[in-house]
Amino acid sequence: MERPHYKFWPQRLPRSIAVPATSLWHNLKTNAERFPDKLAMVFFGSEITYRELASQVERLAGTLHALGVKRGDRVVLDMQNCPQLVIAHFAILRANAVVVPVNPMNRAEELKHYITDPDAKVAITTGDLAAELAKASNALAPKDRLAHMIVTQFTDTFDPAMTGDEAPPPAWRDWLLTRHPLPELQDGKAMTWTDAMNAGHAAPEHVVGANDMALLPYTSGTTGLPKGCIHNHSSLNHNAFAGQIWGLGSSEVVVLAVVPMFHITGVVSVMHTTILIAGTLVIMPRWDRDMAGRLISRRKVTSWTNIPTMVIDLMASPSFANYDLSSLSYIGGGGAAMPQAIAQRLLEQFGLKYQEGYGLTETAAPSHANPFENPKQQCLGIPYMSTDSRVVDPDTLQEMPIGESGEIITHGPEVFQGYWKRPDATAAAFVEFEGKRFFRSGDMGRMDEDGYFFMTDRLKRMINASGFKVWPAEVELLMFKHPAIQEACVIAMKDAYRGESVKAVVVLRPTHKDTTEQQIIDWCRENMAVYKIPRAVQFVDALPKSGSGKVMWRLLQEAESKGA
Repeated sequence: MERPHYKFWPQRLPRSIAVPATSLWHNLKTNAERFPDKLAMVFFGSEITYRELASQVERLAGTLHALGVKRGDRVVLDMQNCPQLVIAHFAILRANAVVVPVNPMNRAEELKHYITDPDAKVAITTGDLAAELAKASNALAPKDRLAHMIVTQFTDTFDPAMTGDEAPPPAWRDWLLTRHPLPELQDGKAMTWTDAMNAGHAAPEHVVGANDMALLPYTSGTTGLPKGCIHNHSSLNHNAFAGQIWGLGSSEVVVLAVVPMFHITGVVSVMHTTILIAGTLVIMPRWDRDMAGRLISRRKVTSWTNIPTMVIDLMASPSFANYDLSSLSYIGGGGAAMPQAIAQRLLEQFGLKYQEGYGLTETAAPSHANPFENPKQQCLGIPYMSTDSRVVDPDTLQEMPIGESGEIITHGPEVFQGYWKRPDATAAAFVEFEGKRFFRSGDMGRMDEDGYFFMTDRLKRMINASGFKVWPAEVELLMFKHPAIQEACVIAMKDAYRGESVKAVVVLRPTHKDTTEQQIIDWCRENMAVYKIPRAVQFVDALPKSGSGKVMWRLLQEAESKGA
């Protein structure tokens, strides 16, 4: 059956593409040969060419090989955006190993899982995060600990004396300029980035290809700890090549790299797609609206993938009128819907159509996107190249009529292989439909008569805070470690700026009835990533439970929604 969205399929686009047989490293290696002197990265005014990038990747890959990293080994990468993240990411791939990207906001209690579950023995991180990662490793049983940690300082790749429009904001200077001592790694050894880069070890023969694992990003679910998503070079390469074709990418593209490159969107749609086309990454380690405005103006940024709150914040800056956004030819993103009024202002003031898309960690970022020629606002878009996506009844798995809500399921080369060490979860995540293996997204949506998809609800229990996915079960597991908490149920609450924020409904132990909301929040701040921290804590005498004893979180969520 001809899918309805093909009526609006741009003539310039193929409906499907072949996936390269080569690894992701091949993309960088090729462009270092083709464009050796072209800018690959800019970081606070410091510039790195493709020749220099490839050379540094080779050197670090040699050190990883010397530390015992072998084909298929998992290496933890725990960093904010910086050139070292890109170098380390490709060095791990160059060494035939697998990148385990970790959110740098995670604390020691959370980090333990990212060491033990992938059986990682080597980690690469920045000085500001190294102590927390070492704390996590040192708290583990000796057999589970890290053996090696490579630690870089932000100033290893930029001049701290830099001034002018591209200098770090004053509020960032202590964070970026402080050089932290190496942490003590029990049963292991920490080394500096400089020593790792200058060790002089040759990189191993590169032997991996399309069907080898490249990335093991973690995503949570309705129960338990985060699960690793197995992505081969092929799934990431598909979406990088598709992104180039879909977005008319060329080697002249200049990308504002501010979405985090530990997150699947940053990894694939920003880093890998840009490196594939020999574009330039203008890197920001975190969000600052005026820094972004200055960089777009000064570096003539052409492409900006973001979350809508960034655009809203930039346009609210008192200095916004001073910034030149005329170089932008692409602006878009996902994670949350772009408010219609902001999208309209972008169109009227700058002639920019905000391109919304949809994807998950399991689909290597986009599985749906709005075509440039016919985008719809507050819409997930149409299925990507090589992709078949349907809306089905989540119980019967029968396809839903146009306009009716059901679960979004997706088949395509960008879909992950399965969950690491979790055959049960893998089996539950896939369904056979019309003879093909489809991934069950857990998201509820509908398809209009033109074949465009729209989000309606979520089957999975997930909170979307400014594009960061918060899984209540994971937050609850951490909160149960607080000595005062007997029970906790985490739900979403409306937030005018973030879309949603985290709220915890808590039953206190009889011995700790004097515990305050602020004490709970302060403890959470010490033990979990900042975006997971409850913004509000409600104390109750008991949580509603079903006959089987399960907490009826939907009742609490519905009460919160009605109250809002």
